[in-house]
Amino acid sequence: MGVFAKEVEVSTPLPPAKAFKAFVVDLDTLMPKVSPQAIKSVELLQGDGGPGTIKKITFFECNLIT
Repeated sequence: MGVFAKEVEVSTPLPPAKAFKAFVVDLDTLMPKVSPQAIKSVELLQGDGGPGTIKKITFFECNLIT
């Protein structure tokens, strides 16, 4: 297992509160729906979603991330 970090800037017509909810709070359910060919599962390992929370994101094998 390794650590992967990537910074992404996204433009959206959504209000800031709604965008935050979608990209941070609901990301666990949103990611597998948006990219089912890439994301196998998102699992909460520790925490409640606040600072210090640890999530395990499992990708399908042979997936290239660019």
